[in-house]
Amino acid sequence: MCRNIKTLFNFDPPVTDEEIRAASLQFVRKISGLNKPSKANEGLFLAAVDEISGISTRLLHSLKTDAPAKNREEEAAKAKARSAERFGSRV
Repeated sequence: MCRNIKTLFNFDPPVTDEEIRAASLQFVRKISGLNKPSKANEGLFLAAVDEISGISTRLLHSLKTDAPAKNREEEAAKAKARSAERFGSRV
């Protein structure tokens, strides 16, 4: 699960709310050990996703850097190449 959480800071175009929420969902899934919570835990689970999403949004919007923004497509291609090298041609 954790592999699906990607770096979201300093990209062009900037991170979207949907990307932040997806990363927050993956984080809550990882730390709770639940992929899909029971009905009894669903409200708490979704509240945690909302809180982490809000905190992550504030963090990402407040961070500063002088480094040039990274290109999403180039970074995705690099990650795919690393994965292919690590796992062979299965990717």
